[in-house]
Amino acid sequence: MMMKVLKQARAAVSLLSPDEVRSRARRPVRIGLVATSDVAYAEMEDFLAPLESPLEDRMYLLDQVHRAGDAVVPDKVDLILFEQGIAAPPGTYTFDRYNPAATIGAILDGNDDLWLALARQYPAFRRPVVDRTIHTIARENALFAVATALPDVVPSLIELPWAFGEFASDTAFLTGNQIRMAFLIAAACGRDAGFLNQKGAILSIAAGAFGWRALARELVGKIPLGGGLIPKGAIAYAGTYVVGKGLEHYYRGNPVYTRAQRRVAYREALERGRTVVESAAKGSLNRMGSPRGI
Repeated sequence: MMMKVLKQARAAVSLLSPDEVRSRARRPVRIGLVATSDVAYAEMEDFLAPLESPLEDRMYLLDQVHRAGDAVVPDKVDLILFEQGIAAPPGTYTFDRYNPAATIGAILDGNDDLWLALARQYPAFRRPVVDRTIHTIARENALFAVATALPDVVPSLIELPWAFGEFASDTAFLTGNQIRMAFLIAAACGRDAGFLNQKGAILSIAAGAFGWRALARELVGKIPLGGGLIPKGAIAYAGTYVVGKGLEHYYRGNPVYTRAQRRVAYREALERGRTVVESAAKGSLNRMGSPRGI
């Protein structure tokens, strides 16, 4: 598990390219609809292209959404959405009119390559994609922080030659991954990702990196997270999570993310981070034998 995490982490930060993020976000997503009535079609269209959207945005989205009975339809669509009550074949999805969040979750579970494009283009997907992005990157950072300090699992950095060149320390990796998160959240919220466009967020993240170790020393003895490496992973998760929530707050056009809000989010994320790390670490170490300090 831990070696897999390290490999995934390397691959993830190799995508620290705003061009790649922009390309993924701007990919058009065409959706086919299958229903039995105009009312049912309209309901699904309003879900994908809300009536309160700016007229230009709504017209663009409706051009990307195609009813099964339309005279002109594309040869291929990215997703097919069925009215509730019609049997949906494998690989397609049912629009749950009473629980749209379930529909969104099912689509995201099966199409991680479309996350950014769906979030950027279809408002209903924006918050779920941002939430998943924050959790995914916070989890990567937490497990990376633990994995790089498990000598029995990773005996030496010689086994990770890429670490010398790109990320000489776990702090450097955590910071790089947070910058990647800034690009992803900006793109999901309809902004242009890039070092210049996110320069304020990047400078804030980079400045915060210097506080990682001091924060860990301060909190390990004060918060009942357990012993060994668990606090380190939990703090990595919580710090990344709070950065992500602050970015979301900003890109959604909200006022300043207050100190009180950050504190509440941080403490909640510490507990979640502890659970994430314990679950992953125990699963790996039960198979390998527990190294000292975990």
